[in-house]
Amino acid sequence: MAAKPAPPGECPQCWAHAHDKSIHKALKGEQCQPCLDHMNNGHPFLVPKKPSSWW
Repeated sequence: MAAKPAPPGECPQCWAHAHDKSIHKALKGEQCQPCLDHMNNGHPFLVPKKPSSWW
């Protein structure tokens, strides 16, 4: 089952890897290269910002 779409302000890749257990289960104990890349280099794309709430 796929995870819900990432909420505004969250990295879609981080959100998917945190909430969709099948992504890491398929690796069978191996290191997840996208997660390692995020830990070392940060997000590979711009993370959408939360909408302004003062309007």
